[in-house]
Amino acid sequence: MKIKDPIQFIYRMETLLDVYKRPFDSRFPVVCMDETTKQLINNICKPLPMCPGHGERVDYEYERNGVGHLIMFFEPLGGYRRVYVKTSHTKKEWVHCLKELMESKYKDAEKVTLVMDNLAVHSAAAFYEFLPAEEARQLLRRFEFQYTPKHASWLNMAEIELAALSKQCLDRRISDLDALKKEIKSWESDRNKTAVSANWHFTAEDARVKLKKLYPTF
Repeated sequence: MKIKDPIQFIYRMETLLDVYKRPFDSRFPVVCMDETTKQLINNICKPLPMCPGHGERVDYEYERNGVGHLIMFFEPLGGYRRVYVKTSHTKKEWVHCLKELMESKYKDAEKVTLVMDNLAVHSAAAFYEFLPAEEARQLLRRFEFQYTPKHASWLNMAEIELAALSKQCLDRRISDLDALKKEIKSWESDRNKTAVSANWHFTAEDARVKLKKLYPTF
């Protein structure tokens, strides 16, 4: 992998790693956001049920039934996650997901630091496209946006939580959007009940050793 602008990469990475060092504060939570998709698949033949020594067995033939778009919000220190399941991932969905999240989970927070990748969809200006100007302005005042560098999705802790979701919940055929929402809601509820958090250790000091080839030499 060749990084076109190492200095910009370093700046964004170290800024984000400083954010991850902040102590937990419910008034100023750090929330990571990432997204993925899930192919919806119908079985053509009825699966064979579980029996001693065998799990459920499915036939190799299947029927595609669309795609579910998952938007994950994960608060690493608070041990909270919220997954929205949509038919598409556009600026409109992104804005309304953030609005709902702020009005429910973070209604008492003074400012939320939102960590995400730098997709065109993730634009502060998008708030003005889908909300009245005053509402958009007031909502944006309660956000601090932090973008991961290009080619560094591993710096986003929401990606770790998406990996857990894929392994624990999505690693099988799911037929339709309603079933997908139900399964994810159950997984989300169980994880939130036990407040499964993330313990991040990688620091800017570590980066200067492990990624020293990116840093200029003086």
